[in-house]
Amino acid sequence: MSIRVLVADDEAMVRAGVRAILGADPSVEVVAEAADGRQAVELARAHRPDVALLDIRMPRLDGLTAGEEILCAGLPGTAVAILTTFAEDAYIARALSGGATGFLLKSGDPHELLAGVRAVAEGGAFFSPKVAHHVLTELGGGAGGRLSRGARARARTDELTAREREVLALVGQGLSNAEIARRLHLVEGTVKGHVSAILERLQVGNRVQAAIVAYESGLV
Repeated sequence: MSIRVLVADDEAMVRAGVRAILGADPSVEVVAEAADGRQAVELARAHRPDVALLDIRMPRLDGLTAGEEILCAGLPGTAVAILTTFAEDAYIARALSGGATGFLLKSGDPHELLAGVRAVAEGGAFFSPKVAHHVLTELGGGAGGRLSRGARARARTDELTAREREVLALVGQGLSNAEIARRLHLVEGTVKGHVSAILERLQVGNRVQAAIVAYESGLV
């Protein structure tokens, strides 16, 4: 089955470039394009894409707010990924807290864009290398902050079963449910159940936040 993508950017040239890159993969289909955030939300509701790929700075509604609305719109099959020029901490933090599972930079390699779309469509998470550095270090509040956060994270993961910690470690590596199932020789539905239990027991909203706990606890 193809991965259905909504592309939202206020620059037509950027949309055309993204469409051309994604179109190089026969398993990816751009089903809609939006020139602003409000239109992106409306088209997401109409087309129910697998991935909504959103720029941050757009008229009428910015991409971060649009992503939050899409994720709150009762579209369980739609994942949100941010595609932007700006890798600022505040943007990254808000995107993650809002439920986005991908954060890609326009300056990245085209293969990175395709890999990111595939990862989030399959239920995984994907960050451009520069963004990953921010997520794992800068947002941790420095070495001292990471140490104290690490102790808290270990206390939380200690409450998981051995299998759940094993699954969480692979979530922390950005693997999708299907990839985890292959790695652990499990049925994908079983992995999905483990992930749901992990999110609930860690009291986090999505697998990106779970991945951060995995990193802070030393599982990754």
